[in-house]
Amino acid sequence: MFFSLPSSASVHQATPPRESGLTAASRQRLQQRLGQEIVSCQPLSGGDISQAYQVVLKDRSELFVKLKAQAPPGFFEAEARGLEWLRQTRVLRIPEVVAVAPDFLVLEYLQSASKSSDFEESLGRGLAQLHRCSWPTFGLDHDNYIGLLAQSNQPCDSWPQFFVQHRLHPLLELALRQGKAPAHWARRFERLYRGLPQILTEEPPARLHGDLWAGNLLVGPQGQPCLIDPAVYAGHREVDLAMMRLFGGFGPRVFQAYQEDFPLAAGAAERVPLFQLYPLLVHVNLFGGSYLASVESALQKLP
Repeated sequence: MFFSLPSSASVHQATPPRESGLTAASRQRLQQRLGQEIVSCQPLSGGDISQAYQVVLKDRSELFVKLKAQAPPGFFEAEARGLEWLRQTRVLRIPEVVAVAPDFLVLEYLQSASKSSDFEESLGRGLAQLHRCSWPTFGLDHDNYIGLLAQSNQPCDSWPQFFVQHRLHPLLELALRQGKAPAHWARRFERLYRGLPQILTEEPPARLHGDLWAGNLLVGPQGQPCLIDPAVYAGHREVDLAMMRLFGGFGPRVFQAYQEDFPLAAGAAERVPLFQLYPLLVHVNLFGGSYLASVESALQKLP
């Protein structure tokens, strides 16, 4: 069974326990930034990287706050830019960024409702529309993070070049240096790299969520699908779909609706293990040996 990436995934709609958590200094800094007194603060469960809170201000508005005292450089700033980059498409519901600082991120609080009757279809068609929103190059104009791992988005004109140089190879090298991967992977991945031009189809750069497992999907106030905690960049659209299949949690109607709206190129099913290699390498680096067999299994399905 797979484990999720460390994330504040479902914290937007978790059931708040007793009030506690914010230090006096953090509360003061937030109040100064938000321009209002905080009258209530409830810690929320679900996050492994950051502390998460539901905050109520003096005007009774509710906000979602993520805090991490020693966040990596630009960590929350990159997340905020990624959320806004997705919101620009006006396709799926993405929480609005209210404030950001090196050690915190404040978003609108999404009050969950029951799923709408067309929830899965809306998600599938919404993803198809999101992926139709292109970008000039593969990559992005800024780097970001997936979990706590730095993610390079240096632009490339070629998807195979970007996928190797800024996705697979950096994480393979990291795993090898840390002794988390067997030495023979170096030769196996080199063979894979050489064959990528024959495996991959030509696709325009699509706006990707980049970390699309079920924990980063919420049910919004009107029962609609909402996406959080992205690791965005422009890439091959099958990346998001492969990630969704890796950890499960998405019904068949999601994929059917996507295919109806934006049909995939021939051979998409055979490319799923290829695009699952990146999140699996993320997990190898974050969690270690339990994911080695999953990488080996994916490699065995590829030329």
